[in-house]
Amino acid sequence: MQDGKAVLGVIGGSGLYEIPEMTGLREITVETPFGAPSGPVVEGRIGQQTVFFLARHGKGHVLSPTEVPYRANVWALKSLGVTHLLSVSAVGSLQAEIAPGHLIVPDQLIDRTKGTRAATFFEGGAVAHVPLGDPYCGEFRQAVLAAASQAKATVHDGGTLVCMEGPQFSTRAESFLYRSWGAQLIGMTALPEAKLAREASLCYTTLALATDYDCWYEGHDSVTVEAVIEVMKGNAVKARKTLLALVHSFGARNCACADTLKYALVTSPHAMSQEVKDRLALLLGN
Repeated sequence: MQDGKAVLGVIGGSGLYEIPEMTGLREITVETPFGAPSGPVVEGRIGQQTVFFLARHGKGHVLSPTEVPYRANVWALKSLGVTHLLSVSAVGSLQAEIAPGHLIVPDQLIDRTKGTRAATFFEGGAVAHVPLGDPYCGEFRQAVLAAASQAKATVHDGGTLVCMEGPQFSTRAESFLYRSWGAQLIGMTALPEAKLAREASLCYTTLALATDYDCWYEGHDSVTVEAVIEVMKGNAVKARKTLLALVHSFGARNCACADTLKYALVTSPHAMSQEVKDRLALLLGN
């Protein structure tokens, strides 16, 4: 933490590539042990709150969901002192009551990625098993929900987000399968981001922006990029209004996220090479 205070980081997904309300901007190029992040981190202020912003897909949206350097992104923001990480993501709705244009703050995840995304910082000489029963910080979730309500958005509290590989949208059979599981949302970038944020001891939550009904809804056209982009424009405005409300109520954390690694690291320090200790120093601290 910086001076013991909460520091907000935002990873913007499809449709949210910048935050015009941020002032005093400067771009920071960060080097990480896991390669380069999606682009420069933008530091600025919203009111009295310092905010760090990173466009998940890079400037001009050049990275597919599989190509996003998730480890480098989370590491870069952690290294700049971020304690709370808000993921803003476009999603498809799997339930009729969640209409395109609605906001959702999910509370659960199902991983349907295909194992090609690096999903942990702890490998190559160090092993940690972090708890993920509740993949989002409960305290931070409530703050984001309150901010979305204050921004006058239609927002849903909770829901299961299925994270698929992409970049293609679902088949109809897949869409019906996920609905049969009781899932509410389908997206492509929540994982491994949430897992890495937990390993980095960050408070993490997702502000999901519904853009479409996937392809399960009878009478609703199959998903097209054109239709999604049109809804995205309105969603981006709602997301920014939510962020403005959030920073004005943002305070120090009282949750257990900072202590995630206290009992998760199973490798003896004596068994770690100095190279491993140096690589993971940001996460391990003392």
